[in-house]
Amino acid sequence: MDNVLQFISEIISYVSIAIICYGAALGLLKFISNEVNRLKNTFSLAKTIQIKIEVGYYLLLGLEFLIASDIIDTILNPSFEDLGILAGTVVIRTGLSYFLNREIEDIAENGPIEEDKN
Repeated sequence: MDNVLQFISEIISYVSIAIICYGAALGLLKFISNEVNRLKNTFSLAKTIQIKIEVGYYLLLGLEFLIASDIIDTILNPSFEDLGILAGTVVIRTGLSYFLNREIEDIAENGPIEEDKN
């Protein structure tokens, strides 16, 4: 049973890496597209902020999967090192989530940012 759970934990870890990489690649492509639009004088600062929010969501989702993997590992091999890794991951995820949600709320409260055509 431990081998099955260890395998599942590894799969979840790889899924978390894939989610983070996918979000980063998607964000990079959208960022490059928006920067190319700067040459056409159709650059959008609001789009840049939207890209940042989208990448943040992928990062948070990937970190949540990573936490699930770490919880399984900690259950299988309870050690202070594993508990430290789990605690660190949870703190990072919580901090990112807090600041991302705060930024989203600020955008929702203040409305869209005015377009910068430079």
